[in-house]
Amino acid sequence: MSSQIVARILVKALMAMPAPDFSLCLFLIPERVQMEEQFKTLIVLSHYLETGRFRQFWDEAAKSRHIVEAVPGFEQAIQGYAIHVLSLTYQRIPRTVLAEAINIEGLSLDKFIEHQVANSGWVVEKSQGRGQLVVLPRTEFNDPALKKNAADSVPLEHITRIFPILS
Repeated sequence: MSSQIVARILVKALMAMPAPDFSLCLFLIPERVQMEEQFKTLIVLSHYLETGRFRQFWDEAAKSRHIVEAVPGFEQAIQGYAIHVLSLTYQRIPRTVLAEAINIEGLSLDKFIEHQVANSGWVVEKSQGRGQLVVLPRTEFNDPALKKNAADSVPLEHITRIFPILS
């Protein structure tokens, strides 16, 4: 077994977040191999992603460039995952929080936001004294008013059939 190849597979699995690929791959690796430093680092990175601790993730990833840069597109995939998590959580997000989560600042962040405004329905609004707010599209996850209620989809005649059985 080549540790470098296994590490690349795990990096690729991290890129597939929120899919459970990383955990599934980890179950196939013997515990003694998981104790190697590069695998410990990948496990820590996975934990940071799963818990939404993006600043810690990017800091740790910067220390472990030799591991994560082995797979092209790593940074973009993780940024996509971060955007996914933020869109499930926020309707409006401060620009600074967005910048920290996707690890982009300055002009690059401006270009990224412009691209999202043009293609993903984002809106940028000025906030009083707090800089810019990025308004994300509303979904059933970040807006309770859009959430479908399962009870609303059960026809009344189905419920009335149950009453004689219950009594």
